Amino acid sequence: MIVKKLRLQQNWSQEQLAEYSGLSIRTIQRIEKGKPASLESFKSIAAVFEVHVDDLQPEIAMKQDNHRPATDEQAPLITREETEAMEYVQGLKSFYLHAMTFVVINIFIMLVNLITSPGYLWFLWALLGWGLGLALHALSTFDWLGHFDSDWEKKQIEKRLGRKL
Repeated sequence: MIVKKLRLQQNWSQEQLAEYSGLSIRTIQRIEKGKPASLESFKSIAAVFEVHVDDLQPEIAMKQDNHRPATDEQAPLITREETEAMEYVQGLKSFYLHAMTFVVINIFIMLVNLITSPGYLWFLWALLGWGLGLALHALSTFDWLGHFDSDWEKKQIEKRLGRKL
């Protein structure tokens, strides 16, 4: 997530970061999703952003207990709120892509149906099934299912126990 934050601060696409760092787009995507990557990949990205490698992978730096000299610059850490916002926007992007695909494909299916067998509108079945899936995706993306988050879960457990957790 730190790499994604730095990339977004520069207003770069993943393709641009891949070009600047000499890495593949797929490698950039994996790193932004938190998947393991080589030290060489992190060094390339750190060089592009002009930060220390440990700033890009603070959890690894803490495990290795490598203490580098303190500098005046603050490490580009990512807050919980920033992480949640990035995850929300990623979910929103996923939903919008799903909705656009739904519209395009269903228009195509409808045209095929009307050209080949206009007497029976079978495309409605596909529209109904996929539409239901899209509706469920919308419910989860926009949190319309009724706030079943960790606070709700904790309250339900405490209610069941009859005491604080």
